[in-house]
Amino acid sequence: MSQEDHKIDAKDRAVFDVLNERKYTVDYFQREYSWEQKHIEQLVTDLTSSFLEAYTPGDKRHAVEHYNVYYLGPFVVSSKNGTKSIIDGQQRLTSLTLFLIFLNNLQKELGTTESIEPLIFSEKFGKKSFNIQVEERKECLEKLFYEGAYTVKDEDDASTVNMTVRYADIGEAFPEELKGKPFAYFLDWLKYNVILVEITAYSDDNAYKIFESMNDRGLNLTSTEMLKGYILSRFTEATDRDKANRFWKTSVQRLQQYNKDEDQSFFQAWFRSQYADTIRQSKAGSSNEDFEKIGTRFHSWFRDNLAKAVLHPDSPDDFTRILHVEMKFYLDAYCSILDAQKEEKEGWENVFYHSRWGIADSLAHSLMLAPLRSTDSIETVKQKVNAVALYLETFAVRRSINFRKFGASSIRYTMYSLVKEIRGKTLSSLRSTLTAKLREMPEKWDGFSDFRLHGMNRAFVKFLLSRITGFIEQQAGSSSNFSTFYVSPGKKPYEIEHVWADKFSVYKNEFDQRHEFDAFRNRLGGLLLLPQGTNQSYGALPYPEKLEHYLKENLLVKSLHPAAYKKNPNFLSMMGTLDLKFKAHKVFNKADIDERQELMKSICQLIWDTN
Repeated sequence: MSQEDHKIDAKDRAVFDVLNERKYTVDYFQREYSWEQKHIEQLVTDLTSSFLEAYTPGDKRHAVEHYNVYYLGPFVVSSKNGTKSIIDGQQRLTSLTLFLIFLNNLQKELGTTESIEPLIFSEKFGKKSFNIQVEERKECLEKLFYEGAYTVKDEDDASTVNMTVRYADIGEAFPEELKGKPFAYFLDWLKYNVILVEITAYSDDNAYKIFESMNDRGLNLTSTEMLKGYILSRFTEATDRDKANRFWKTSVQRLQQYNKDEDQSFFQAWFRSQYADTIRQSKAGSSNEDFEKIGTRFHSWFRDNLAKAVLHPDSPDDFTRILHVEMKFYLDAYCSILDAQKEEKEGWENVFYHSRWGIADSLAHSLMLAPLRSTDSIETVKQKVNAVALYLETFAVRRSINFRKFGASSIRYTMYSLVKEIRGKTLSSLRSTLTAKLREMPEKWDGFSDFRLHGMNRAFVKFLLSRITGFIEQQAGSSSNFSTFYVSPGKKPYEIEHVWADKFSVYKNEFDQRHEFDAFRNRLGGLLLLPQGTNQSYGALPYPEKLEHYLKENLLVKSLHPAAYKKNPNFLSMMGTLDLKFKAHKVFNKADIDERQELMKSICQLIWDTN
């Protein structure tokens, strides 16, 4: 190995210097892109919050040069023969590329013309290529760049699927207050004030050694570790400090069994739920407040706000209580929520449902912990948490039915305000408050009549049909539930299927235009859940022939057949008790879809009762 091969460079570089018309490949063992919603949401929130903290309306644009600098972290590349391969940091750089694509599409909507395209792709000899080159992702990135959306295909790899979902998450997390005059300032700040450290090795061997060192050793202290150091320093007796240290260590290990960053998510949720009082206003130039500061540096927020936790800095007894009583209680509750998100458990069902379709955990967990008091019994904890989860699920479903977003940026102020409103409430008071909040929601069930499947809401439609189907099955005494249809453990997965075959010519007597037929065919009343492959064998058959096959399926599907109403006392009893207008459909025309649509609406209102 030559002396040059041993060389290692480390330079701090602005985002512009890292990406502007520069090309990187991704090493084979780094290929999968695996960031989750919480990671991309945290990135967007951190960047936008840091900018807004510095920005003041009325600033001249050149003032951005003197705004705060944001450190995004290091990345490692191996440089050989003029080619740079990313050894460590591709998750961050891929996410940054998705964010830049989103910003580029957004600026087209806003009518601005800032030059950020060279940060995404560059052109050589008339051929464009993305700056981070992975062949399997090319089509997805092109669609996102040129059309703002990508439709996932069966053959797509996990990274492509994940990139598509994360791109949508960026849109949900991006704050509205930046979609105005501050937008151009933000782009400047992002390009020149956001800094990464580029570590360059000139041999693969050295690059891998750096990668191992950065991932196994030498990591910066986390907010959790700094909070631990501060709290332990408040104990004057060695025995008390040792006991606190053992409890802390066991607690963090318990949390990290769920996720390596779960300890930090817990402290953010706990502090926000019980102690945060202030929120940054949703307008440009506003400063970060309790909720935002807890989200970025909760250890320093805690130290600066001891009075909010009823702590005296010189009282070991206060720290004993906050650790062994308060932290222990909220840790147990938080872990119960995480466990309930994994599987459908009696008494915790709505937590599970909400985890499949609901608001982001960064908001939801604070809300679920907010009404709790450390004197609450285990049963009371369960009922309070499930009540909040039901409210959040209902909120998300009603917004989705009416084609409204519920991403963190669009609802953060509403939800953070609700945290304070329900903090410490009794169970009955909590339920009354949440019921009143649902009554006040502008999104009612009116939009249901026209609700249909389209290219971007397939996941929600699958969730909705699974909830409806599982509800009917359980109300009729079946052991099948939501998980049977949504998760399909150990079975063929259930898929959304159309009652009508995709044959416009058959229904020309009811529709003048193809698009009218498509819209009706995709309405919820014309959709079913069937095991994978089932409908493929008879999907193109005329409806009367399909109907005989439907009799073998779940109760919602079976209810189309007249035989479902014979010798089926549980089903008939359920219909009467719930006053549901089920009926057999020997033919299935436009009017039949209308009737089924109204039936689905009635079931939804029973599941998510608005009183």
